[in-house]
Amino acid sequence: MIHTEGLPSSTDAYVGATDFFDIDHPTVREFIASATGDATGERELAVRLFYAVRDRIRYDPYRVTYDPADYRASAVIAAGYGWCVPKAGLLAACARAVGIPSAIGLADVVNHLNTEKLRERMNGVNVFYNHGYAAMYIDGQWLKAVPAFNIELCERFGVRPTEFDGRHDALYQEFDVGNRRHMEYLADHGCWSDLPLDKIRADFAIHYPQLEARMKAATNEDPGRFEDDALSERGR
Repeated sequence: MIHTEGLPSSTDAYVGATDFFDIDHPTVREFIASATGDATGERELAVRLFYAVRDRIRYDPYRVTYDPADYRASAVIAAGYGWCVPKAGLLAACARAVGIPSAIGLADVVNHLNTEKLRERMNGVNVFYNHGYAAMYIDGQWLKAVPAFNIELCERFGVRPTEFDGRHDALYQEFDVGNRRHMEYLADHGCWSDLPLDKIRADFAIHYPQLEARMKAATNEDPGRFEDDALSERGR
């Protein structure tokens, strides 16, 4: 696995299948065919894939696991939900499958769309360490895209959806539709040629020391739905 501190200087290591980017899996191929339809050209393909991952895969930060199988692109599609890292990995995998070099990037952000349950798991902090994004090489330039928040979630909470035109980066907005602070980027850790799950787990052990124990304790519990909790708290 190759890591670069910024965007890659070459596309050589960012093509083809990997352990997590199982681009030849039938589930992945079917998802791509459904998402892209008659699209042609890198830009149009990338845009359609972005919106398919953003809106067809529900954002769910309650179901974080450390099982590698859960992070394969085919598994994320089958589940129908994922937090920012598996959704970014899925977009990167789909891009590779249609011939677009891609990587997965990690950044630290402050996310003001949070819930009491999620803050408890994150040791009371609003900083999301190792927030995931996809980097895609489109028409001669690397672009960053965050497909995390699905459109229904954005509409329910008055958050401006992240839009992607294949020409500019598509990152979280700083403010919601009411001009309240929504996201703040703190640090960008660069890009990887495959999903760096070991790094994420090690970093989470430092920043969220009780998270893994809580994950194990809640194995057989229904964690509920993030959007339901967020909507309830927002209305208080």
